[in-house]
Amino acid sequence: MSGYWSGILAILAINIIFAYGIFVTATAGQLNLGGAGFMAIGAYGAAMLGEQLGWTPALTVPAATLLTALVGIGIAFPVLRTRGVYMVLATFAFAQVVTGIILTQPALGGAMGLVVTEYVDLPVLLGVAAAVTIGVFWLTATRLGLAMRALHDDELVAVLMGVPARAVQVAGFAIGGGLAGLAGALYAHHFSFVEAQYFSPLLSIYVLLFVLIGGTQTAWGPLVGASFFTIVPELLRIGGSWRYVVFGVMIVAMMMFRPEGMVTRTLLARLMGRRRHADAG
Repeated sequence: MSGYWSGILAILAINIIFAYGIFVTATAGQLNLGGAGFMAIGAYGAAMLGEQLGWTPALTVPAATLLTALVGIGIAFPVLRTRGVYMVLATFAFAQVVTGIILTQPALGGAMGLVVTEYVDLPVLLGVAAAVTIGVFWLTATRLGLAMRALHDDELVAVLMGVPARAVQVAGFAIGGGLAGLAGALYAHHFSFVEAQYFSPLLSIYVLLFVLIGGTQTAWGPLVGASFFTIVPELLRIGGSWRYVVFGVMIVAMMMFRPEGMVTRTLLARLMGRRRHADAG
């Protein structure tokens, strides 16, 4: 495999993990536009633990994941006091605060960034992405996952049926933050460098698009959305500068004709129905 496609696969694996971090929060009915902030905390946490304490990735990656999960719990309580667009703005502000702190702290490298010496190879990234995918599918089938889905569909009815909304939503922020931090830690160790400029507002918007375009109704959505946004632009390179126009038109068309996302429960039900019909035949 060429180095170019190895890099694309590495980005794909990281994007899948990152997308699932935003998906878990969205499953509980909360749109999180602070994904870049969680990813930055994971990346810089892993980098600092490795460079300052000499820890290996086997320690820095889980530690960074736990750190961002705890941060997710910490910001969940004030953020969940807001609703609608104000919640989106609150999570967006969180990401901006994280970036601002990194840029103003010389110990974190400031605008120059940090070099990360410990390296994590592509097979590890792919293995972790596969494990996260399986784990999220399992999560959606648990009582916690079903409670998140109930809150996503109708929070008022879910509360009336006895779902502890605040606890479930805090859990969603914790798990989502941990997964975003995991993506950041793996990014730092694979690309051997982190800088605050990478964790920009556009990154938060992109990963939210992964989830919304892919679909929030099933765990297939983030996988399909991240794959689409990572691979399709590379395949369109043969079109030269027109690839941006073509890709933009594709996104607008999907938002028009698939407003609930590329993968929905109805689509899966149809596919499963056809498969059962074929098996019966």
